[in-house]
Amino acid sequence: MKNRIWKKILRILLIVIVLGAVLGTFFFLWKKAQPVVTVYEIVTPEVGNVETKTVATGNVEPRYEVLIKPQISGIISELYKEAGQMVKEGEIIAQIKVIPEMVQLNSAESRVNVAEISLRQVEETFKRDETLFNQGVIAREDFDLSHANYLKAKEERGNAQSALEIIRDGIARNSKVASTTQIRSTITGMILDVPVKVGNSVIQSNNFNDGTTIATVANMNDMIFRGNVDETEIGRITEGMPIKLTVGAMESRVFDALLEYVSPKGVEKNGAIQFEIKAAITIPEDAFVRAGYSANAEIVLKRAEGVLTIPESTVEFKGDSAFVQLVKQEKPEQIFERHPVTTGLSDGIKIEVKEGLTANDRIRGSAVDPKKK
Repeated sequence: MKNRIWKKILRILLIVIVLGAVLGTFFFLWKKAQPVVTVYEIVTPEVGNVETKTVATGNVEPRYEVLIKPQISGIISELYKEAGQMVKEGEIIAQIKVIPEMVQLNSAESRVNVAEISLRQVEETFKRDETLFNQGVIAREDFDLSHANYLKAKEERGNAQSALEIIRDGIARNSKVASTTQIRSTITGMILDVPVKVGNSVIQSNNFNDGTTIATVANMNDMIFRGNVDETEIGRITEGMPIKLTVGAMESRVFDALLEYVSPKGVEKNGAIQFEIKAAITIPEDAFVRAGYSANAEIVLKRAEGVLTIPESTVEFKGDSAFVQLVKQEKPEQIFERHPVTTGLSDGIKIEVKEGLTANDRIRGSAVDPKKK
């Protein structure tokens, strides 16, 4: 008896499950067959500014960097300054100890000895002629000639002694110029780099050698941006354009700059032709910009202010014509009408509308995701 009851219950459950599955399938198919109603956002034109920009990457650097080089060869004996310190024009940066070449030193010493011998001989002759002239034995002309020879010998001895001191010490004692062993800054500014150390040998700067750089000095109040612009944008860039300079190392701080140079010749880099640009930077008093900071320069190519704008995604382009979908009805269902417009400047996100719309019009925007409704 109990078995029959259980069998009857199971049979009823099975029938219910089958009916449920059939009804569920029919409902799913019916739901899928229903037309999908797409709901769109409604957009209103806004008055704003539109501008097109190009971005140039580069770095910030001083307009002029001066390389301080020695005028005499030797070894660095003292360094009085280091990178990061301020220096005034004429201030001593380093001291050089002269290491004379033995052949030149020996030749200079020999010249001094010869000049001393010659001076003693001429001096004795001059004293003798002076005594004879005072006694009236020799003529005035012979005495004057002897006096001139004496003065020449003294001058030659002095020249030989000065040459020896220059070779041995780097400067003559009777010289009125600053010692060439003292390396002085030629401008007022900040020392960017001191590539030498105490004990390093340095070579003098002359017509045949650039010489060893003792220090690099620059005026950090006169900075420029140096970057590159692609050839596709260079035709729209001219000197005098304003630039917004973003320095990432300074928490993306923005500085004003003015474009002052566009290279007339491009250089191929990574398969593209790049043109160099330079811009003068206006640095506020509370900012310290270090040389070599990387920066991005935004150059405004065109700008339209106080114009009617709409999202560019709402515009349909067909050939040379542009259209928008005007709202004719919102409820119970949305109805739109295709409407021609005249567009202007675009920045890729919003576009200027010159004709065809007013600030009170409503147009179709992007489709609304049903999951977000």
